[in-house]
Amino acid sequence: MTSAPTSVFQDLAALSLYLFYAFFLGLVLWLHREGKREGYPLISDREGRELRAPIEGFPATPEPKTFRLAHGHGAVMAPGPRAERDMSSLLKAYDPFPGASQVPTGDPMQTGVGAASYSLRADTPDLTWDEAEAKIVPLRAAPGWYVPEGDPEIRGRPIFGTDKKIAGTVVDLWVDKSDVLLRYVEVEVVGSGKRVLIPLGLVHWSGDGPVKCDTASSAQIAAAPVTAHPERVTLREEDRISGYFGGGELHGEPGASEPFL
Repeated sequence: MTSAPTSVFQDLAALSLYLFYAFFLGLVLWLHREGKREGYPLISDREGRELRAPIEGFPATPEPKTFRLAHGHGAVMAPGPRAERDMSSLLKAYDPFPGASQVPTGDPMQTGVGAASYSLRADTPDLTWDEAEAKIVPLRAAPGWYVPEGDPEIRGRPIFGTDKKIAGTVVDLWVDKSDVLLRYVEVEVVGSGKRVLIPLGLVHWSGDGPVKCDTASSAQIAAAPVTAHPERVTLREEDRISGYFGGGELHGEPGASEPFL
């Protein structure tokens, strides 16, 4: 026969477990609801049909909340109005039914769709937390930052595109002062003086040889997006540049996006 104290302890243990289940379920639902502060309600691709209710799912979109930005740069409301790109003329449905895949109508790298997509982030530079300075700058504008002796020095070397043609010359490297690493290679395009940034992870070199871009031809490098300021890059420009060169992996060469067989 079970004693009364033992039965009470068993009831408390079961109650604690049930309370934990309830708390965990509530936490999951709350996190899922908070995750809908951006991107919801969803936009339907059904043409000519009025939606009777917004596409939110369960739980519904949370009430708007105001978030103050760092360094006194104003505030944003989420959910709230956002700058959105008009993609209607850049994509078309692959098949004539709702939910069909969208395919680019022009050059995906130039229009920024598909694998080269980007969003309209804030058109201001990312800042360091302590000094509120531009976080990513060229070495020429970063006193005290340099390439350590013994590390490869690629400034002054030619850079080649995927077509094995010279696209330009590496003129500088851009450093992330918060993460203490190099982010971009700055290239001066042959014959134009135009300067573009290429993400460092998408270029490679061997020893003292030339630098090679892995995802864009010489012509595509020459046509790459540029920064508005010669020594600053904004969050929006970063997204555009990364999308452009990252999208070249799929859209850079004819047939690269088609099946292998």
